[in-house]
Amino acid sequence: MREPIFEVKNMNKSFGIVKALKDVSMEIYPGEIRGLIGENGSGKSTVSSIIAGIQDADSGEMFYQGKPFKRANTVDAQKQGVSMIVQEIGTIGSITVAQNIFLGRERDFRKGPFVSPKTMIKKAQDMLNRVAMGHIDASLVTAALPLEDRKLVELARAMQDDPNLLIVDETTTALSQAGRERLYGIMQSMAKDGKAILFISHDLDELMQVCDTLTVLRDGVIIGSLEKAEFEKKRIKQMMVGREVAENYYRTDYEPYEAGEVALKAEYVSAEQILENFSLELHKGEILGIGGLSSCGMHELGRVLFGAEPAITGQVTVYPSGNQITDIKTAILNRIGYVSKNRDEEALILRDTIGHNLTASALHQLSKWGVIPPKAEKTFAKKQIDDLEIKCYGDIQEVSTLSGGNKQKVSFGKWVGNDSDIIIFDCPTRGVDVGVKATMYNLLYDLRNQGKAILLISEELTEVIGMSDRILILKDGKLSKEFYRDKDLSEHDVVEYLI
Repeated sequence: MREPIFEVKNMNKSFGIVKALKDVSMEIYPGEIRGLIGENGSGKSTVSSIIAGIQDADSGEMFYQGKPFKRANTVDAQKQGVSMIVQEIGTIGSITVAQNIFLGRERDFRKGPFVSPKTMIKKAQDMLNRVAMGHIDASLVTAALPLEDRKLVELARAMQDDPNLLIVDETTTALSQAGRERLYGIMQSMAKDGKAILFISHDLDELMQVCDTLTVLRDGVIIGSLEKAEFEKKRIKQMMVGREVAENYYRTDYEPYEAGEVALKAEYVSAEQILENFSLELHKGEILGIGGLSSCGMHELGRVLFGAEPAITGQVTVYPSGNQITDIKTAILNRIGYVSKNRDEEALILRDTIGHNLTASALHQLSKWGVIPPKAEKTFAKKQIDDLEIKCYGDIQEVSTLSGGNKQKVSFGKWVGNDSDIIIFDCPTRGVDVGVKATMYNLLYDLRNQGKAILLISEELTEVIGMSDRILILKDGKLSKEFYRDKDLSEHDVVEYLI
């Protein structure tokens, strides 16, 4: 009889009155890539973070290689052979790549009373080279790296002790296809060596491609597990949500495009040597899709339009006032909102409450003679929690304790609640499940029908095509092609203008 490499028995965990895990039991076997899926708030990240030593369960047992598993923290768990790459940014930007890789292990590099940076950097570079990430310089300050390379640094850190169990929590949403292939290769190599991977993703196609077994969580309860031969999208979605989920949740209307009044205009803006003399007009009552490869300049465009990044050339103007957008404060005062792709570092204050996060962009509206009435702040937050169905026990709950999808709902609520006229969404459905995606798409469409001007930046062509009235494709920081909404428009028509 095959013995599991890791076993969870009757695990329970609560946050306030919310029960995140209810008697969860699961076995992970040698040579297995086990997928873990469920709606946002189902308990996926909670169970994986408990295994990895980030937090403790309220009750239950864990067994590793047949013996009770006890760990003091993540470093202790990793030394025993259990490593995890977290969903959020798991590196510290102000220190070097080498320091991030060996965080918590600095004493291993002591020479007398001092840590030897040179020795640490050399060993970190050797580690990066070993896992095919030699393009990353171990001596660099981590904040200088793009998001993808920061996630790869986390992967290198997780692999340093040659783990027997690797937990990958929603990591691929931050990776390009090349980065994903690198991760898949490591996972497959580990499985061949008789090790195991617990792989968490919202991408059903990805899970069905890379996993041998799939376990489904719903509201903190294990609904069941499926073997590879049993994988079927419709069945998995039903297990996730307890009901049948429509396959297509994009817009179904295809009326001829009619431009409304101009709400925002960018004229010949350049930024970061990526975006070059780019111009656009965004209209009221329009969803304008911006598509392209991750390095095409579209993310920089969103930041420039919100004033979060200075334009080297050109100008951004909001109408009908004619005001120039040069910084974030001016953008907010001119009723522009921005949902960042980098949610945990730029969109939210993780260590603050849901209420404070939701009201952060509306303080000037709520203020009376320079004072924010607590009742008004609470009423504002409660409305967004109810309208967006944010799963929490109240507005005083810390944002860091929420699931990825509920964090994203808070990001949305911050700008929808203050009645922004123009909202820039940068990869708004990154790392969320099908149910939350449907909610967000409905919200975008409702905002459009209210006459709001929506800029939708996305690396997913199906999302851009499915939701936009008009599409601008960027390549190398320049406009490559413009498309209008059409029921016959396909990814095949668009992709040749990306590359």
